[in-house]
Amino acid sequence: MQAKDDGIHARNQDFIRYEQVEKRQEYHLAEDAQEQFDEEFQIRTCDMRSPSFVQDLGDALREIGFAILDGHGVDPRLYDEAEKNVLEMFSRLSLDDKMRFRAQRHGSVNQGYFPIKETSNMHPDLVEGWVFCRRAFERPAEFWPYPEYESFFRQIVAAHEGLILPIMQSMLTYLGCDAHLYDQKLTGTNFGLRLNYYPPMSREMDDSGAARLLGHEDVDLFTFLPAPRVEGLQVLNRRNMKWIRLAAPRGTIILNTGDYMQRVSNDIFPSTTHRVSKPRDPEQRRQTRVSFPMAVYVWEDEMLEVLPCIANPKYPPVKAIEFHTSITSKFYGDGYAVKA
Repeated sequence: MQAKDDGIHARNQDFIRYEQVEKRQEYHLAEDAQEQFDEEFQIRTCDMRSPSFVQDLGDALREIGFAILDGHGVDPRLYDEAEKNVLEMFSRLSLDDKMRFRAQRHGSVNQGYFPIKETSNMHPDLVEGWVFCRRAFERPAEFWPYPEYESFFRQIVAAHEGLILPIMQSMLTYLGCDAHLYDQKLTGTNFGLRLNYYPPMSREMDDSGAARLLGHEDVDLFTFLPAPRVEGLQVLNRRNMKWIRLAAPRGTIILNTGDYMQRVSNDIFPSTTHRVSKPRDPEQRRQTRVSFPMAVYVWEDEMLEVLPCIANPKYPPVKAIEFHTSITSKFYGDGYAVKA
């Protein structure tokens, strides 16, 4: 495992041995001065109320693994309230209070609190994070510092759970599969709600060369990310190896596919590289940035298999816990992996 202090200069291919799907792209974990940006490419906006939604979503994900969801039915005021709750929760608690909930593996997922610069062993990310899986909502006293936060974020989870089956059914329909193939697997499935708190950037942070969040691909089937207020999210366009600055309208949801989905779709829907970089505007760098993505998984004992409607599968079946922890060992150390 490469030392985290070296992660500012690291590239993804330094950790390629951990990957469980094909990833030929090469990039720096943090933004590099020599990199180029794609100012023309537009991530597609897909309206869930439109008769063409299945085609629009499938085309967007096939092209780049990202889409912007509109017409999803979630009240945008809920997202405004969530932002306030994240700010309050991270500000209210001392570091000692937070460290009582230090992240550890539960099943496949590393759940709990991540101090700043300790999101991973790969790179000193300039973010504090807190991950809550389904277990945290089933046994809230074990995982939440105050019950009012669990009660509030349960609303976010419920709102996004209502989107899981429609999104998966749309992707399966696009691929020519039975739309309901995953209905049972994804009803009451596991997830990771991650609360991200990016503190205002000091001069030391700004000069360090570290990213706010390292370049990576998500491990899951797909992720729901309510559009953040502060600039930073960047997506790698594999076709020209340029980065896209993604700025989605407030109230929309940014959707992206992850490693589970790349595996089961036989690489049709890619797990696309993204990162959070510092804003171009110095004034925004002095602002706190908040986000609260929700990653959708299958339970640990499920098998990940290339979908039956896709010919010539590239990948053999694998148990979800082995697949997931083998990949995330690059973040948490080789001892994290579970052999099924």
